[in-house]
Amino acid sequence: MIKHYILNLNPTAKHEWDRCILRDPLTAKRPDIAKLISEAVAADTGSYLVSVNIEVQVLEQAAVPQAEQLSLSFPDVAISSSQLREVA
Repeated sequence: MIKHYILNLNPTAKHEWDRCILRDPLTAKRPDIAKLISEAVAADTGSYLVSVNIEVQVLEQAAVPQAEQLSLSFPDVAISSSQLREVA
């Protein structure tokens, strides 16, 4: 079974649970890994020893704009008090 998810890593997130988020790309819901494994077993009630292999392959990475890229830089402009009076 191959599933695709979007992984969002944000080490500076305010809350611990928002630092690493795995979501379905279509529904944006967080996957229930235990449910996915139980669907793969598809057997009667009971306890099972299962082996789960997780292979991670990055298909695409979306760039996150850095704070300094978002800020606009303006040259320093000296305004005299006479110019301020003209504006008012």
